[in-house]
Amino acid sequence: MYLLFRKPAGYLRHTLLAAFLALYAAAAYAGGNNTGEAALTDSVPSHWTYDEHFNQSIPTDDNWWHQLGDPLLDSLIARGIENNPNVVIAGKRIVMAKEALNAARAGYYPSLGLQGGWTKARSSGALGNVSMPATTTDYFSLGLNMSWEIDVFGKISAKASQQKALYNATRAEYAATMVTLCANIAKAYVNLRVWQAEWQVAVEHIASQEKIVKITEARHEAGLASMLDVTQARIVYYSTQASMPTLRSSIRTTINSIALLLGVYPRDINDLLEPTSPLPDHRQIVPVGVPAELLRRRPDIVEAEYELASYAAALGIAKRDFLPTLSLNGSIGTGAHSAGDLFSRNSLTYSIEPTLTWTIFDGMSRRANMASARQQMEIGIESYNNTVMTAVEEVDNAITTYAGTLRNLDILDDVVTQSRKSLDLSLDLYKRGLSPFNNVVTAQMNLLEYQNSVVTASGNALTALITLYEALGGGWDAADM
Repeated sequence: MYLLFRKPAGYLRHTLLAAFLALYAAAAYAGGNNTGEAALTDSVPSHWTYDEHFNQSIPTDDNWWHQLGDPLLDSLIARGIENNPNVVIAGKRIVMAKEALNAARAGYYPSLGLQGGWTKARSSGALGNVSMPATTTDYFSLGLNMSWEIDVFGKISAKASQQKALYNATRAEYAATMVTLCANIAKAYVNLRVWQAEWQVAVEHIASQEKIVKITEARHEAGLASMLDVTQARIVYYSTQASMPTLRSSIRTTINSIALLLGVYPRDINDLLEPTSPLPDHRQIVPVGVPAELLRRRPDIVEAEYELASYAAALGIAKRDFLPTLSLNGSIGTGAHSAGDLFSRNSLTYSIEPTLTWTIFDGMSRRANMASARQQMEIGIESYNNTVMTAVEEVDNAITTYAGTLRNLDILDDVVTQSRKSLDLSLDLYKRGLSPFNNVVTAQMNLLEYQNSVVTASGNALTALITLYEALGGGWDAADM
């Protein structure tokens, strides 16, 4: 037996009024000047977006490597962008972050569910003081349920803001992956051309040294030189030949490294990279005063700033956990003993339940969560500052290194010129019997060493230039200077 109580007139109005007063009190609490708000106001930027002029551009947008003037390098980087597994993984992380943002935004909308079924139940008649026959009921039901959390205090908005910041941080991570990939491909390509240039230098010296060996042999046969001259010439000749397998191995392993960066097998690019090609242009105009604003487009700085934004949003979420939650639950449907009566007038059922829930005590877990979120935000601030300082150091080091390698290269060019003259003069004097062969040996070794030094310095200059591009997060434009 069920007792039905009639709700007094104005019950719904009184309930809504009580809910409004509770929400007003909670809003007053949320608007108070607490330490969390002070930390956000004093330590965290008020916004996390950049001016359009300083937005991060990924390498496929600025194409900084085109300035090296090597079409083959252009094609390699394009292939790497398309195939590199790390880029593919970073792209999928963006998709995941976007879906997480969509899931957070779904909280703005009600949740709807449809249910239907058939129920058969038997109730005991022997539970009361007087035994009665048992009752059996069976009926069909069909209904639609709705649940909706109303975002009165912006908790759902804060969650969406947090996910949006994480989504933007993931995009910055993708840009960082792209910058690193393109720089690594360019550096590996430069290393390959350095090894090939040293191979070419060795080939040229072997041909020259072979001629000198024949000169010493001819002079020895003519009685104009000792066998010592022949053995010294052969030592120089054979030592240069001995360097060829090492150079060949370096060329092979560098091609393998490039293949890995491109996400292909070495056999797929052998025909492209095996032919010797000169080093790209290493002398470019680099602005002496790079403006600090260019650093703001570095992907790691962008990522750190958006991560800080997500920490600030997480702190806001933790604070809103102290506030009540207003939700609206409702259902509408039909129920009838016979399936044919499901849509009759008397079978309609419905309910609507505005609900206000407010946790009064939880063992101080919310306070601990808020303190933890505040510490995480402060860690994010320090991490951001450290990222900026690291960026400044890397750019300054890259500019200094690039300028130093260019000066070193200019000097080495002069050294090579003088070494070549020294070899020509010492060989001429030796042929005329006016100088010992030791001078020829020394001149040969010096010329080989300094020519290799020029090749290495050219590679170092290119690597420093690429590192500068990488340190700035990509290329630059004259308008940025």
